[in-house]
Amino acid sequence: MNYLKLFVVGTLAALALGQRASANPTARLQVSDIKPLLIRAIDQGSAHGVLVGEAATYVRQKFESSAPIEIDVRTLYALPQPGCSRLEVTTRQKDVLEKAQRGDKELAYQVSYCRDGRFPEKR
Repeated sequence: MNYLKLFVVGTLAALALGQRASANPTARLQVSDIKPLLIRAIDQGSAHGVLVGEAATYVRQKFESSAPIEIDVRTLYALPQPGCSRLEVTTRQKDVLEKAQRGDKELAYQVSYCRDGRFPEKR
């Protein structure tokens, strides 16, 4: 009987941990600006962050939302210049107030960027 209780408790614990892990599959890096995420995406293919600091405070006040500002960056393709890539940046925040209505907002855009912090020259 003790083995059965141990098995049931262990199974429930594993399910709870699994659900928690699937609810937050991506650990987000806290950043005060986007540059570390751009560099990480160039190096690793993608990066996931949450904006903190003065910039986050400004955005929260501007859109009257206390929700975190999430930023996802992914590499679309490498550029001819070494260490440079075309990146897609997606920012999102829940419960944003815009034009007297609340809702979840997302903004996606693309940028060309280099590991050393410069924007690549057009060829």
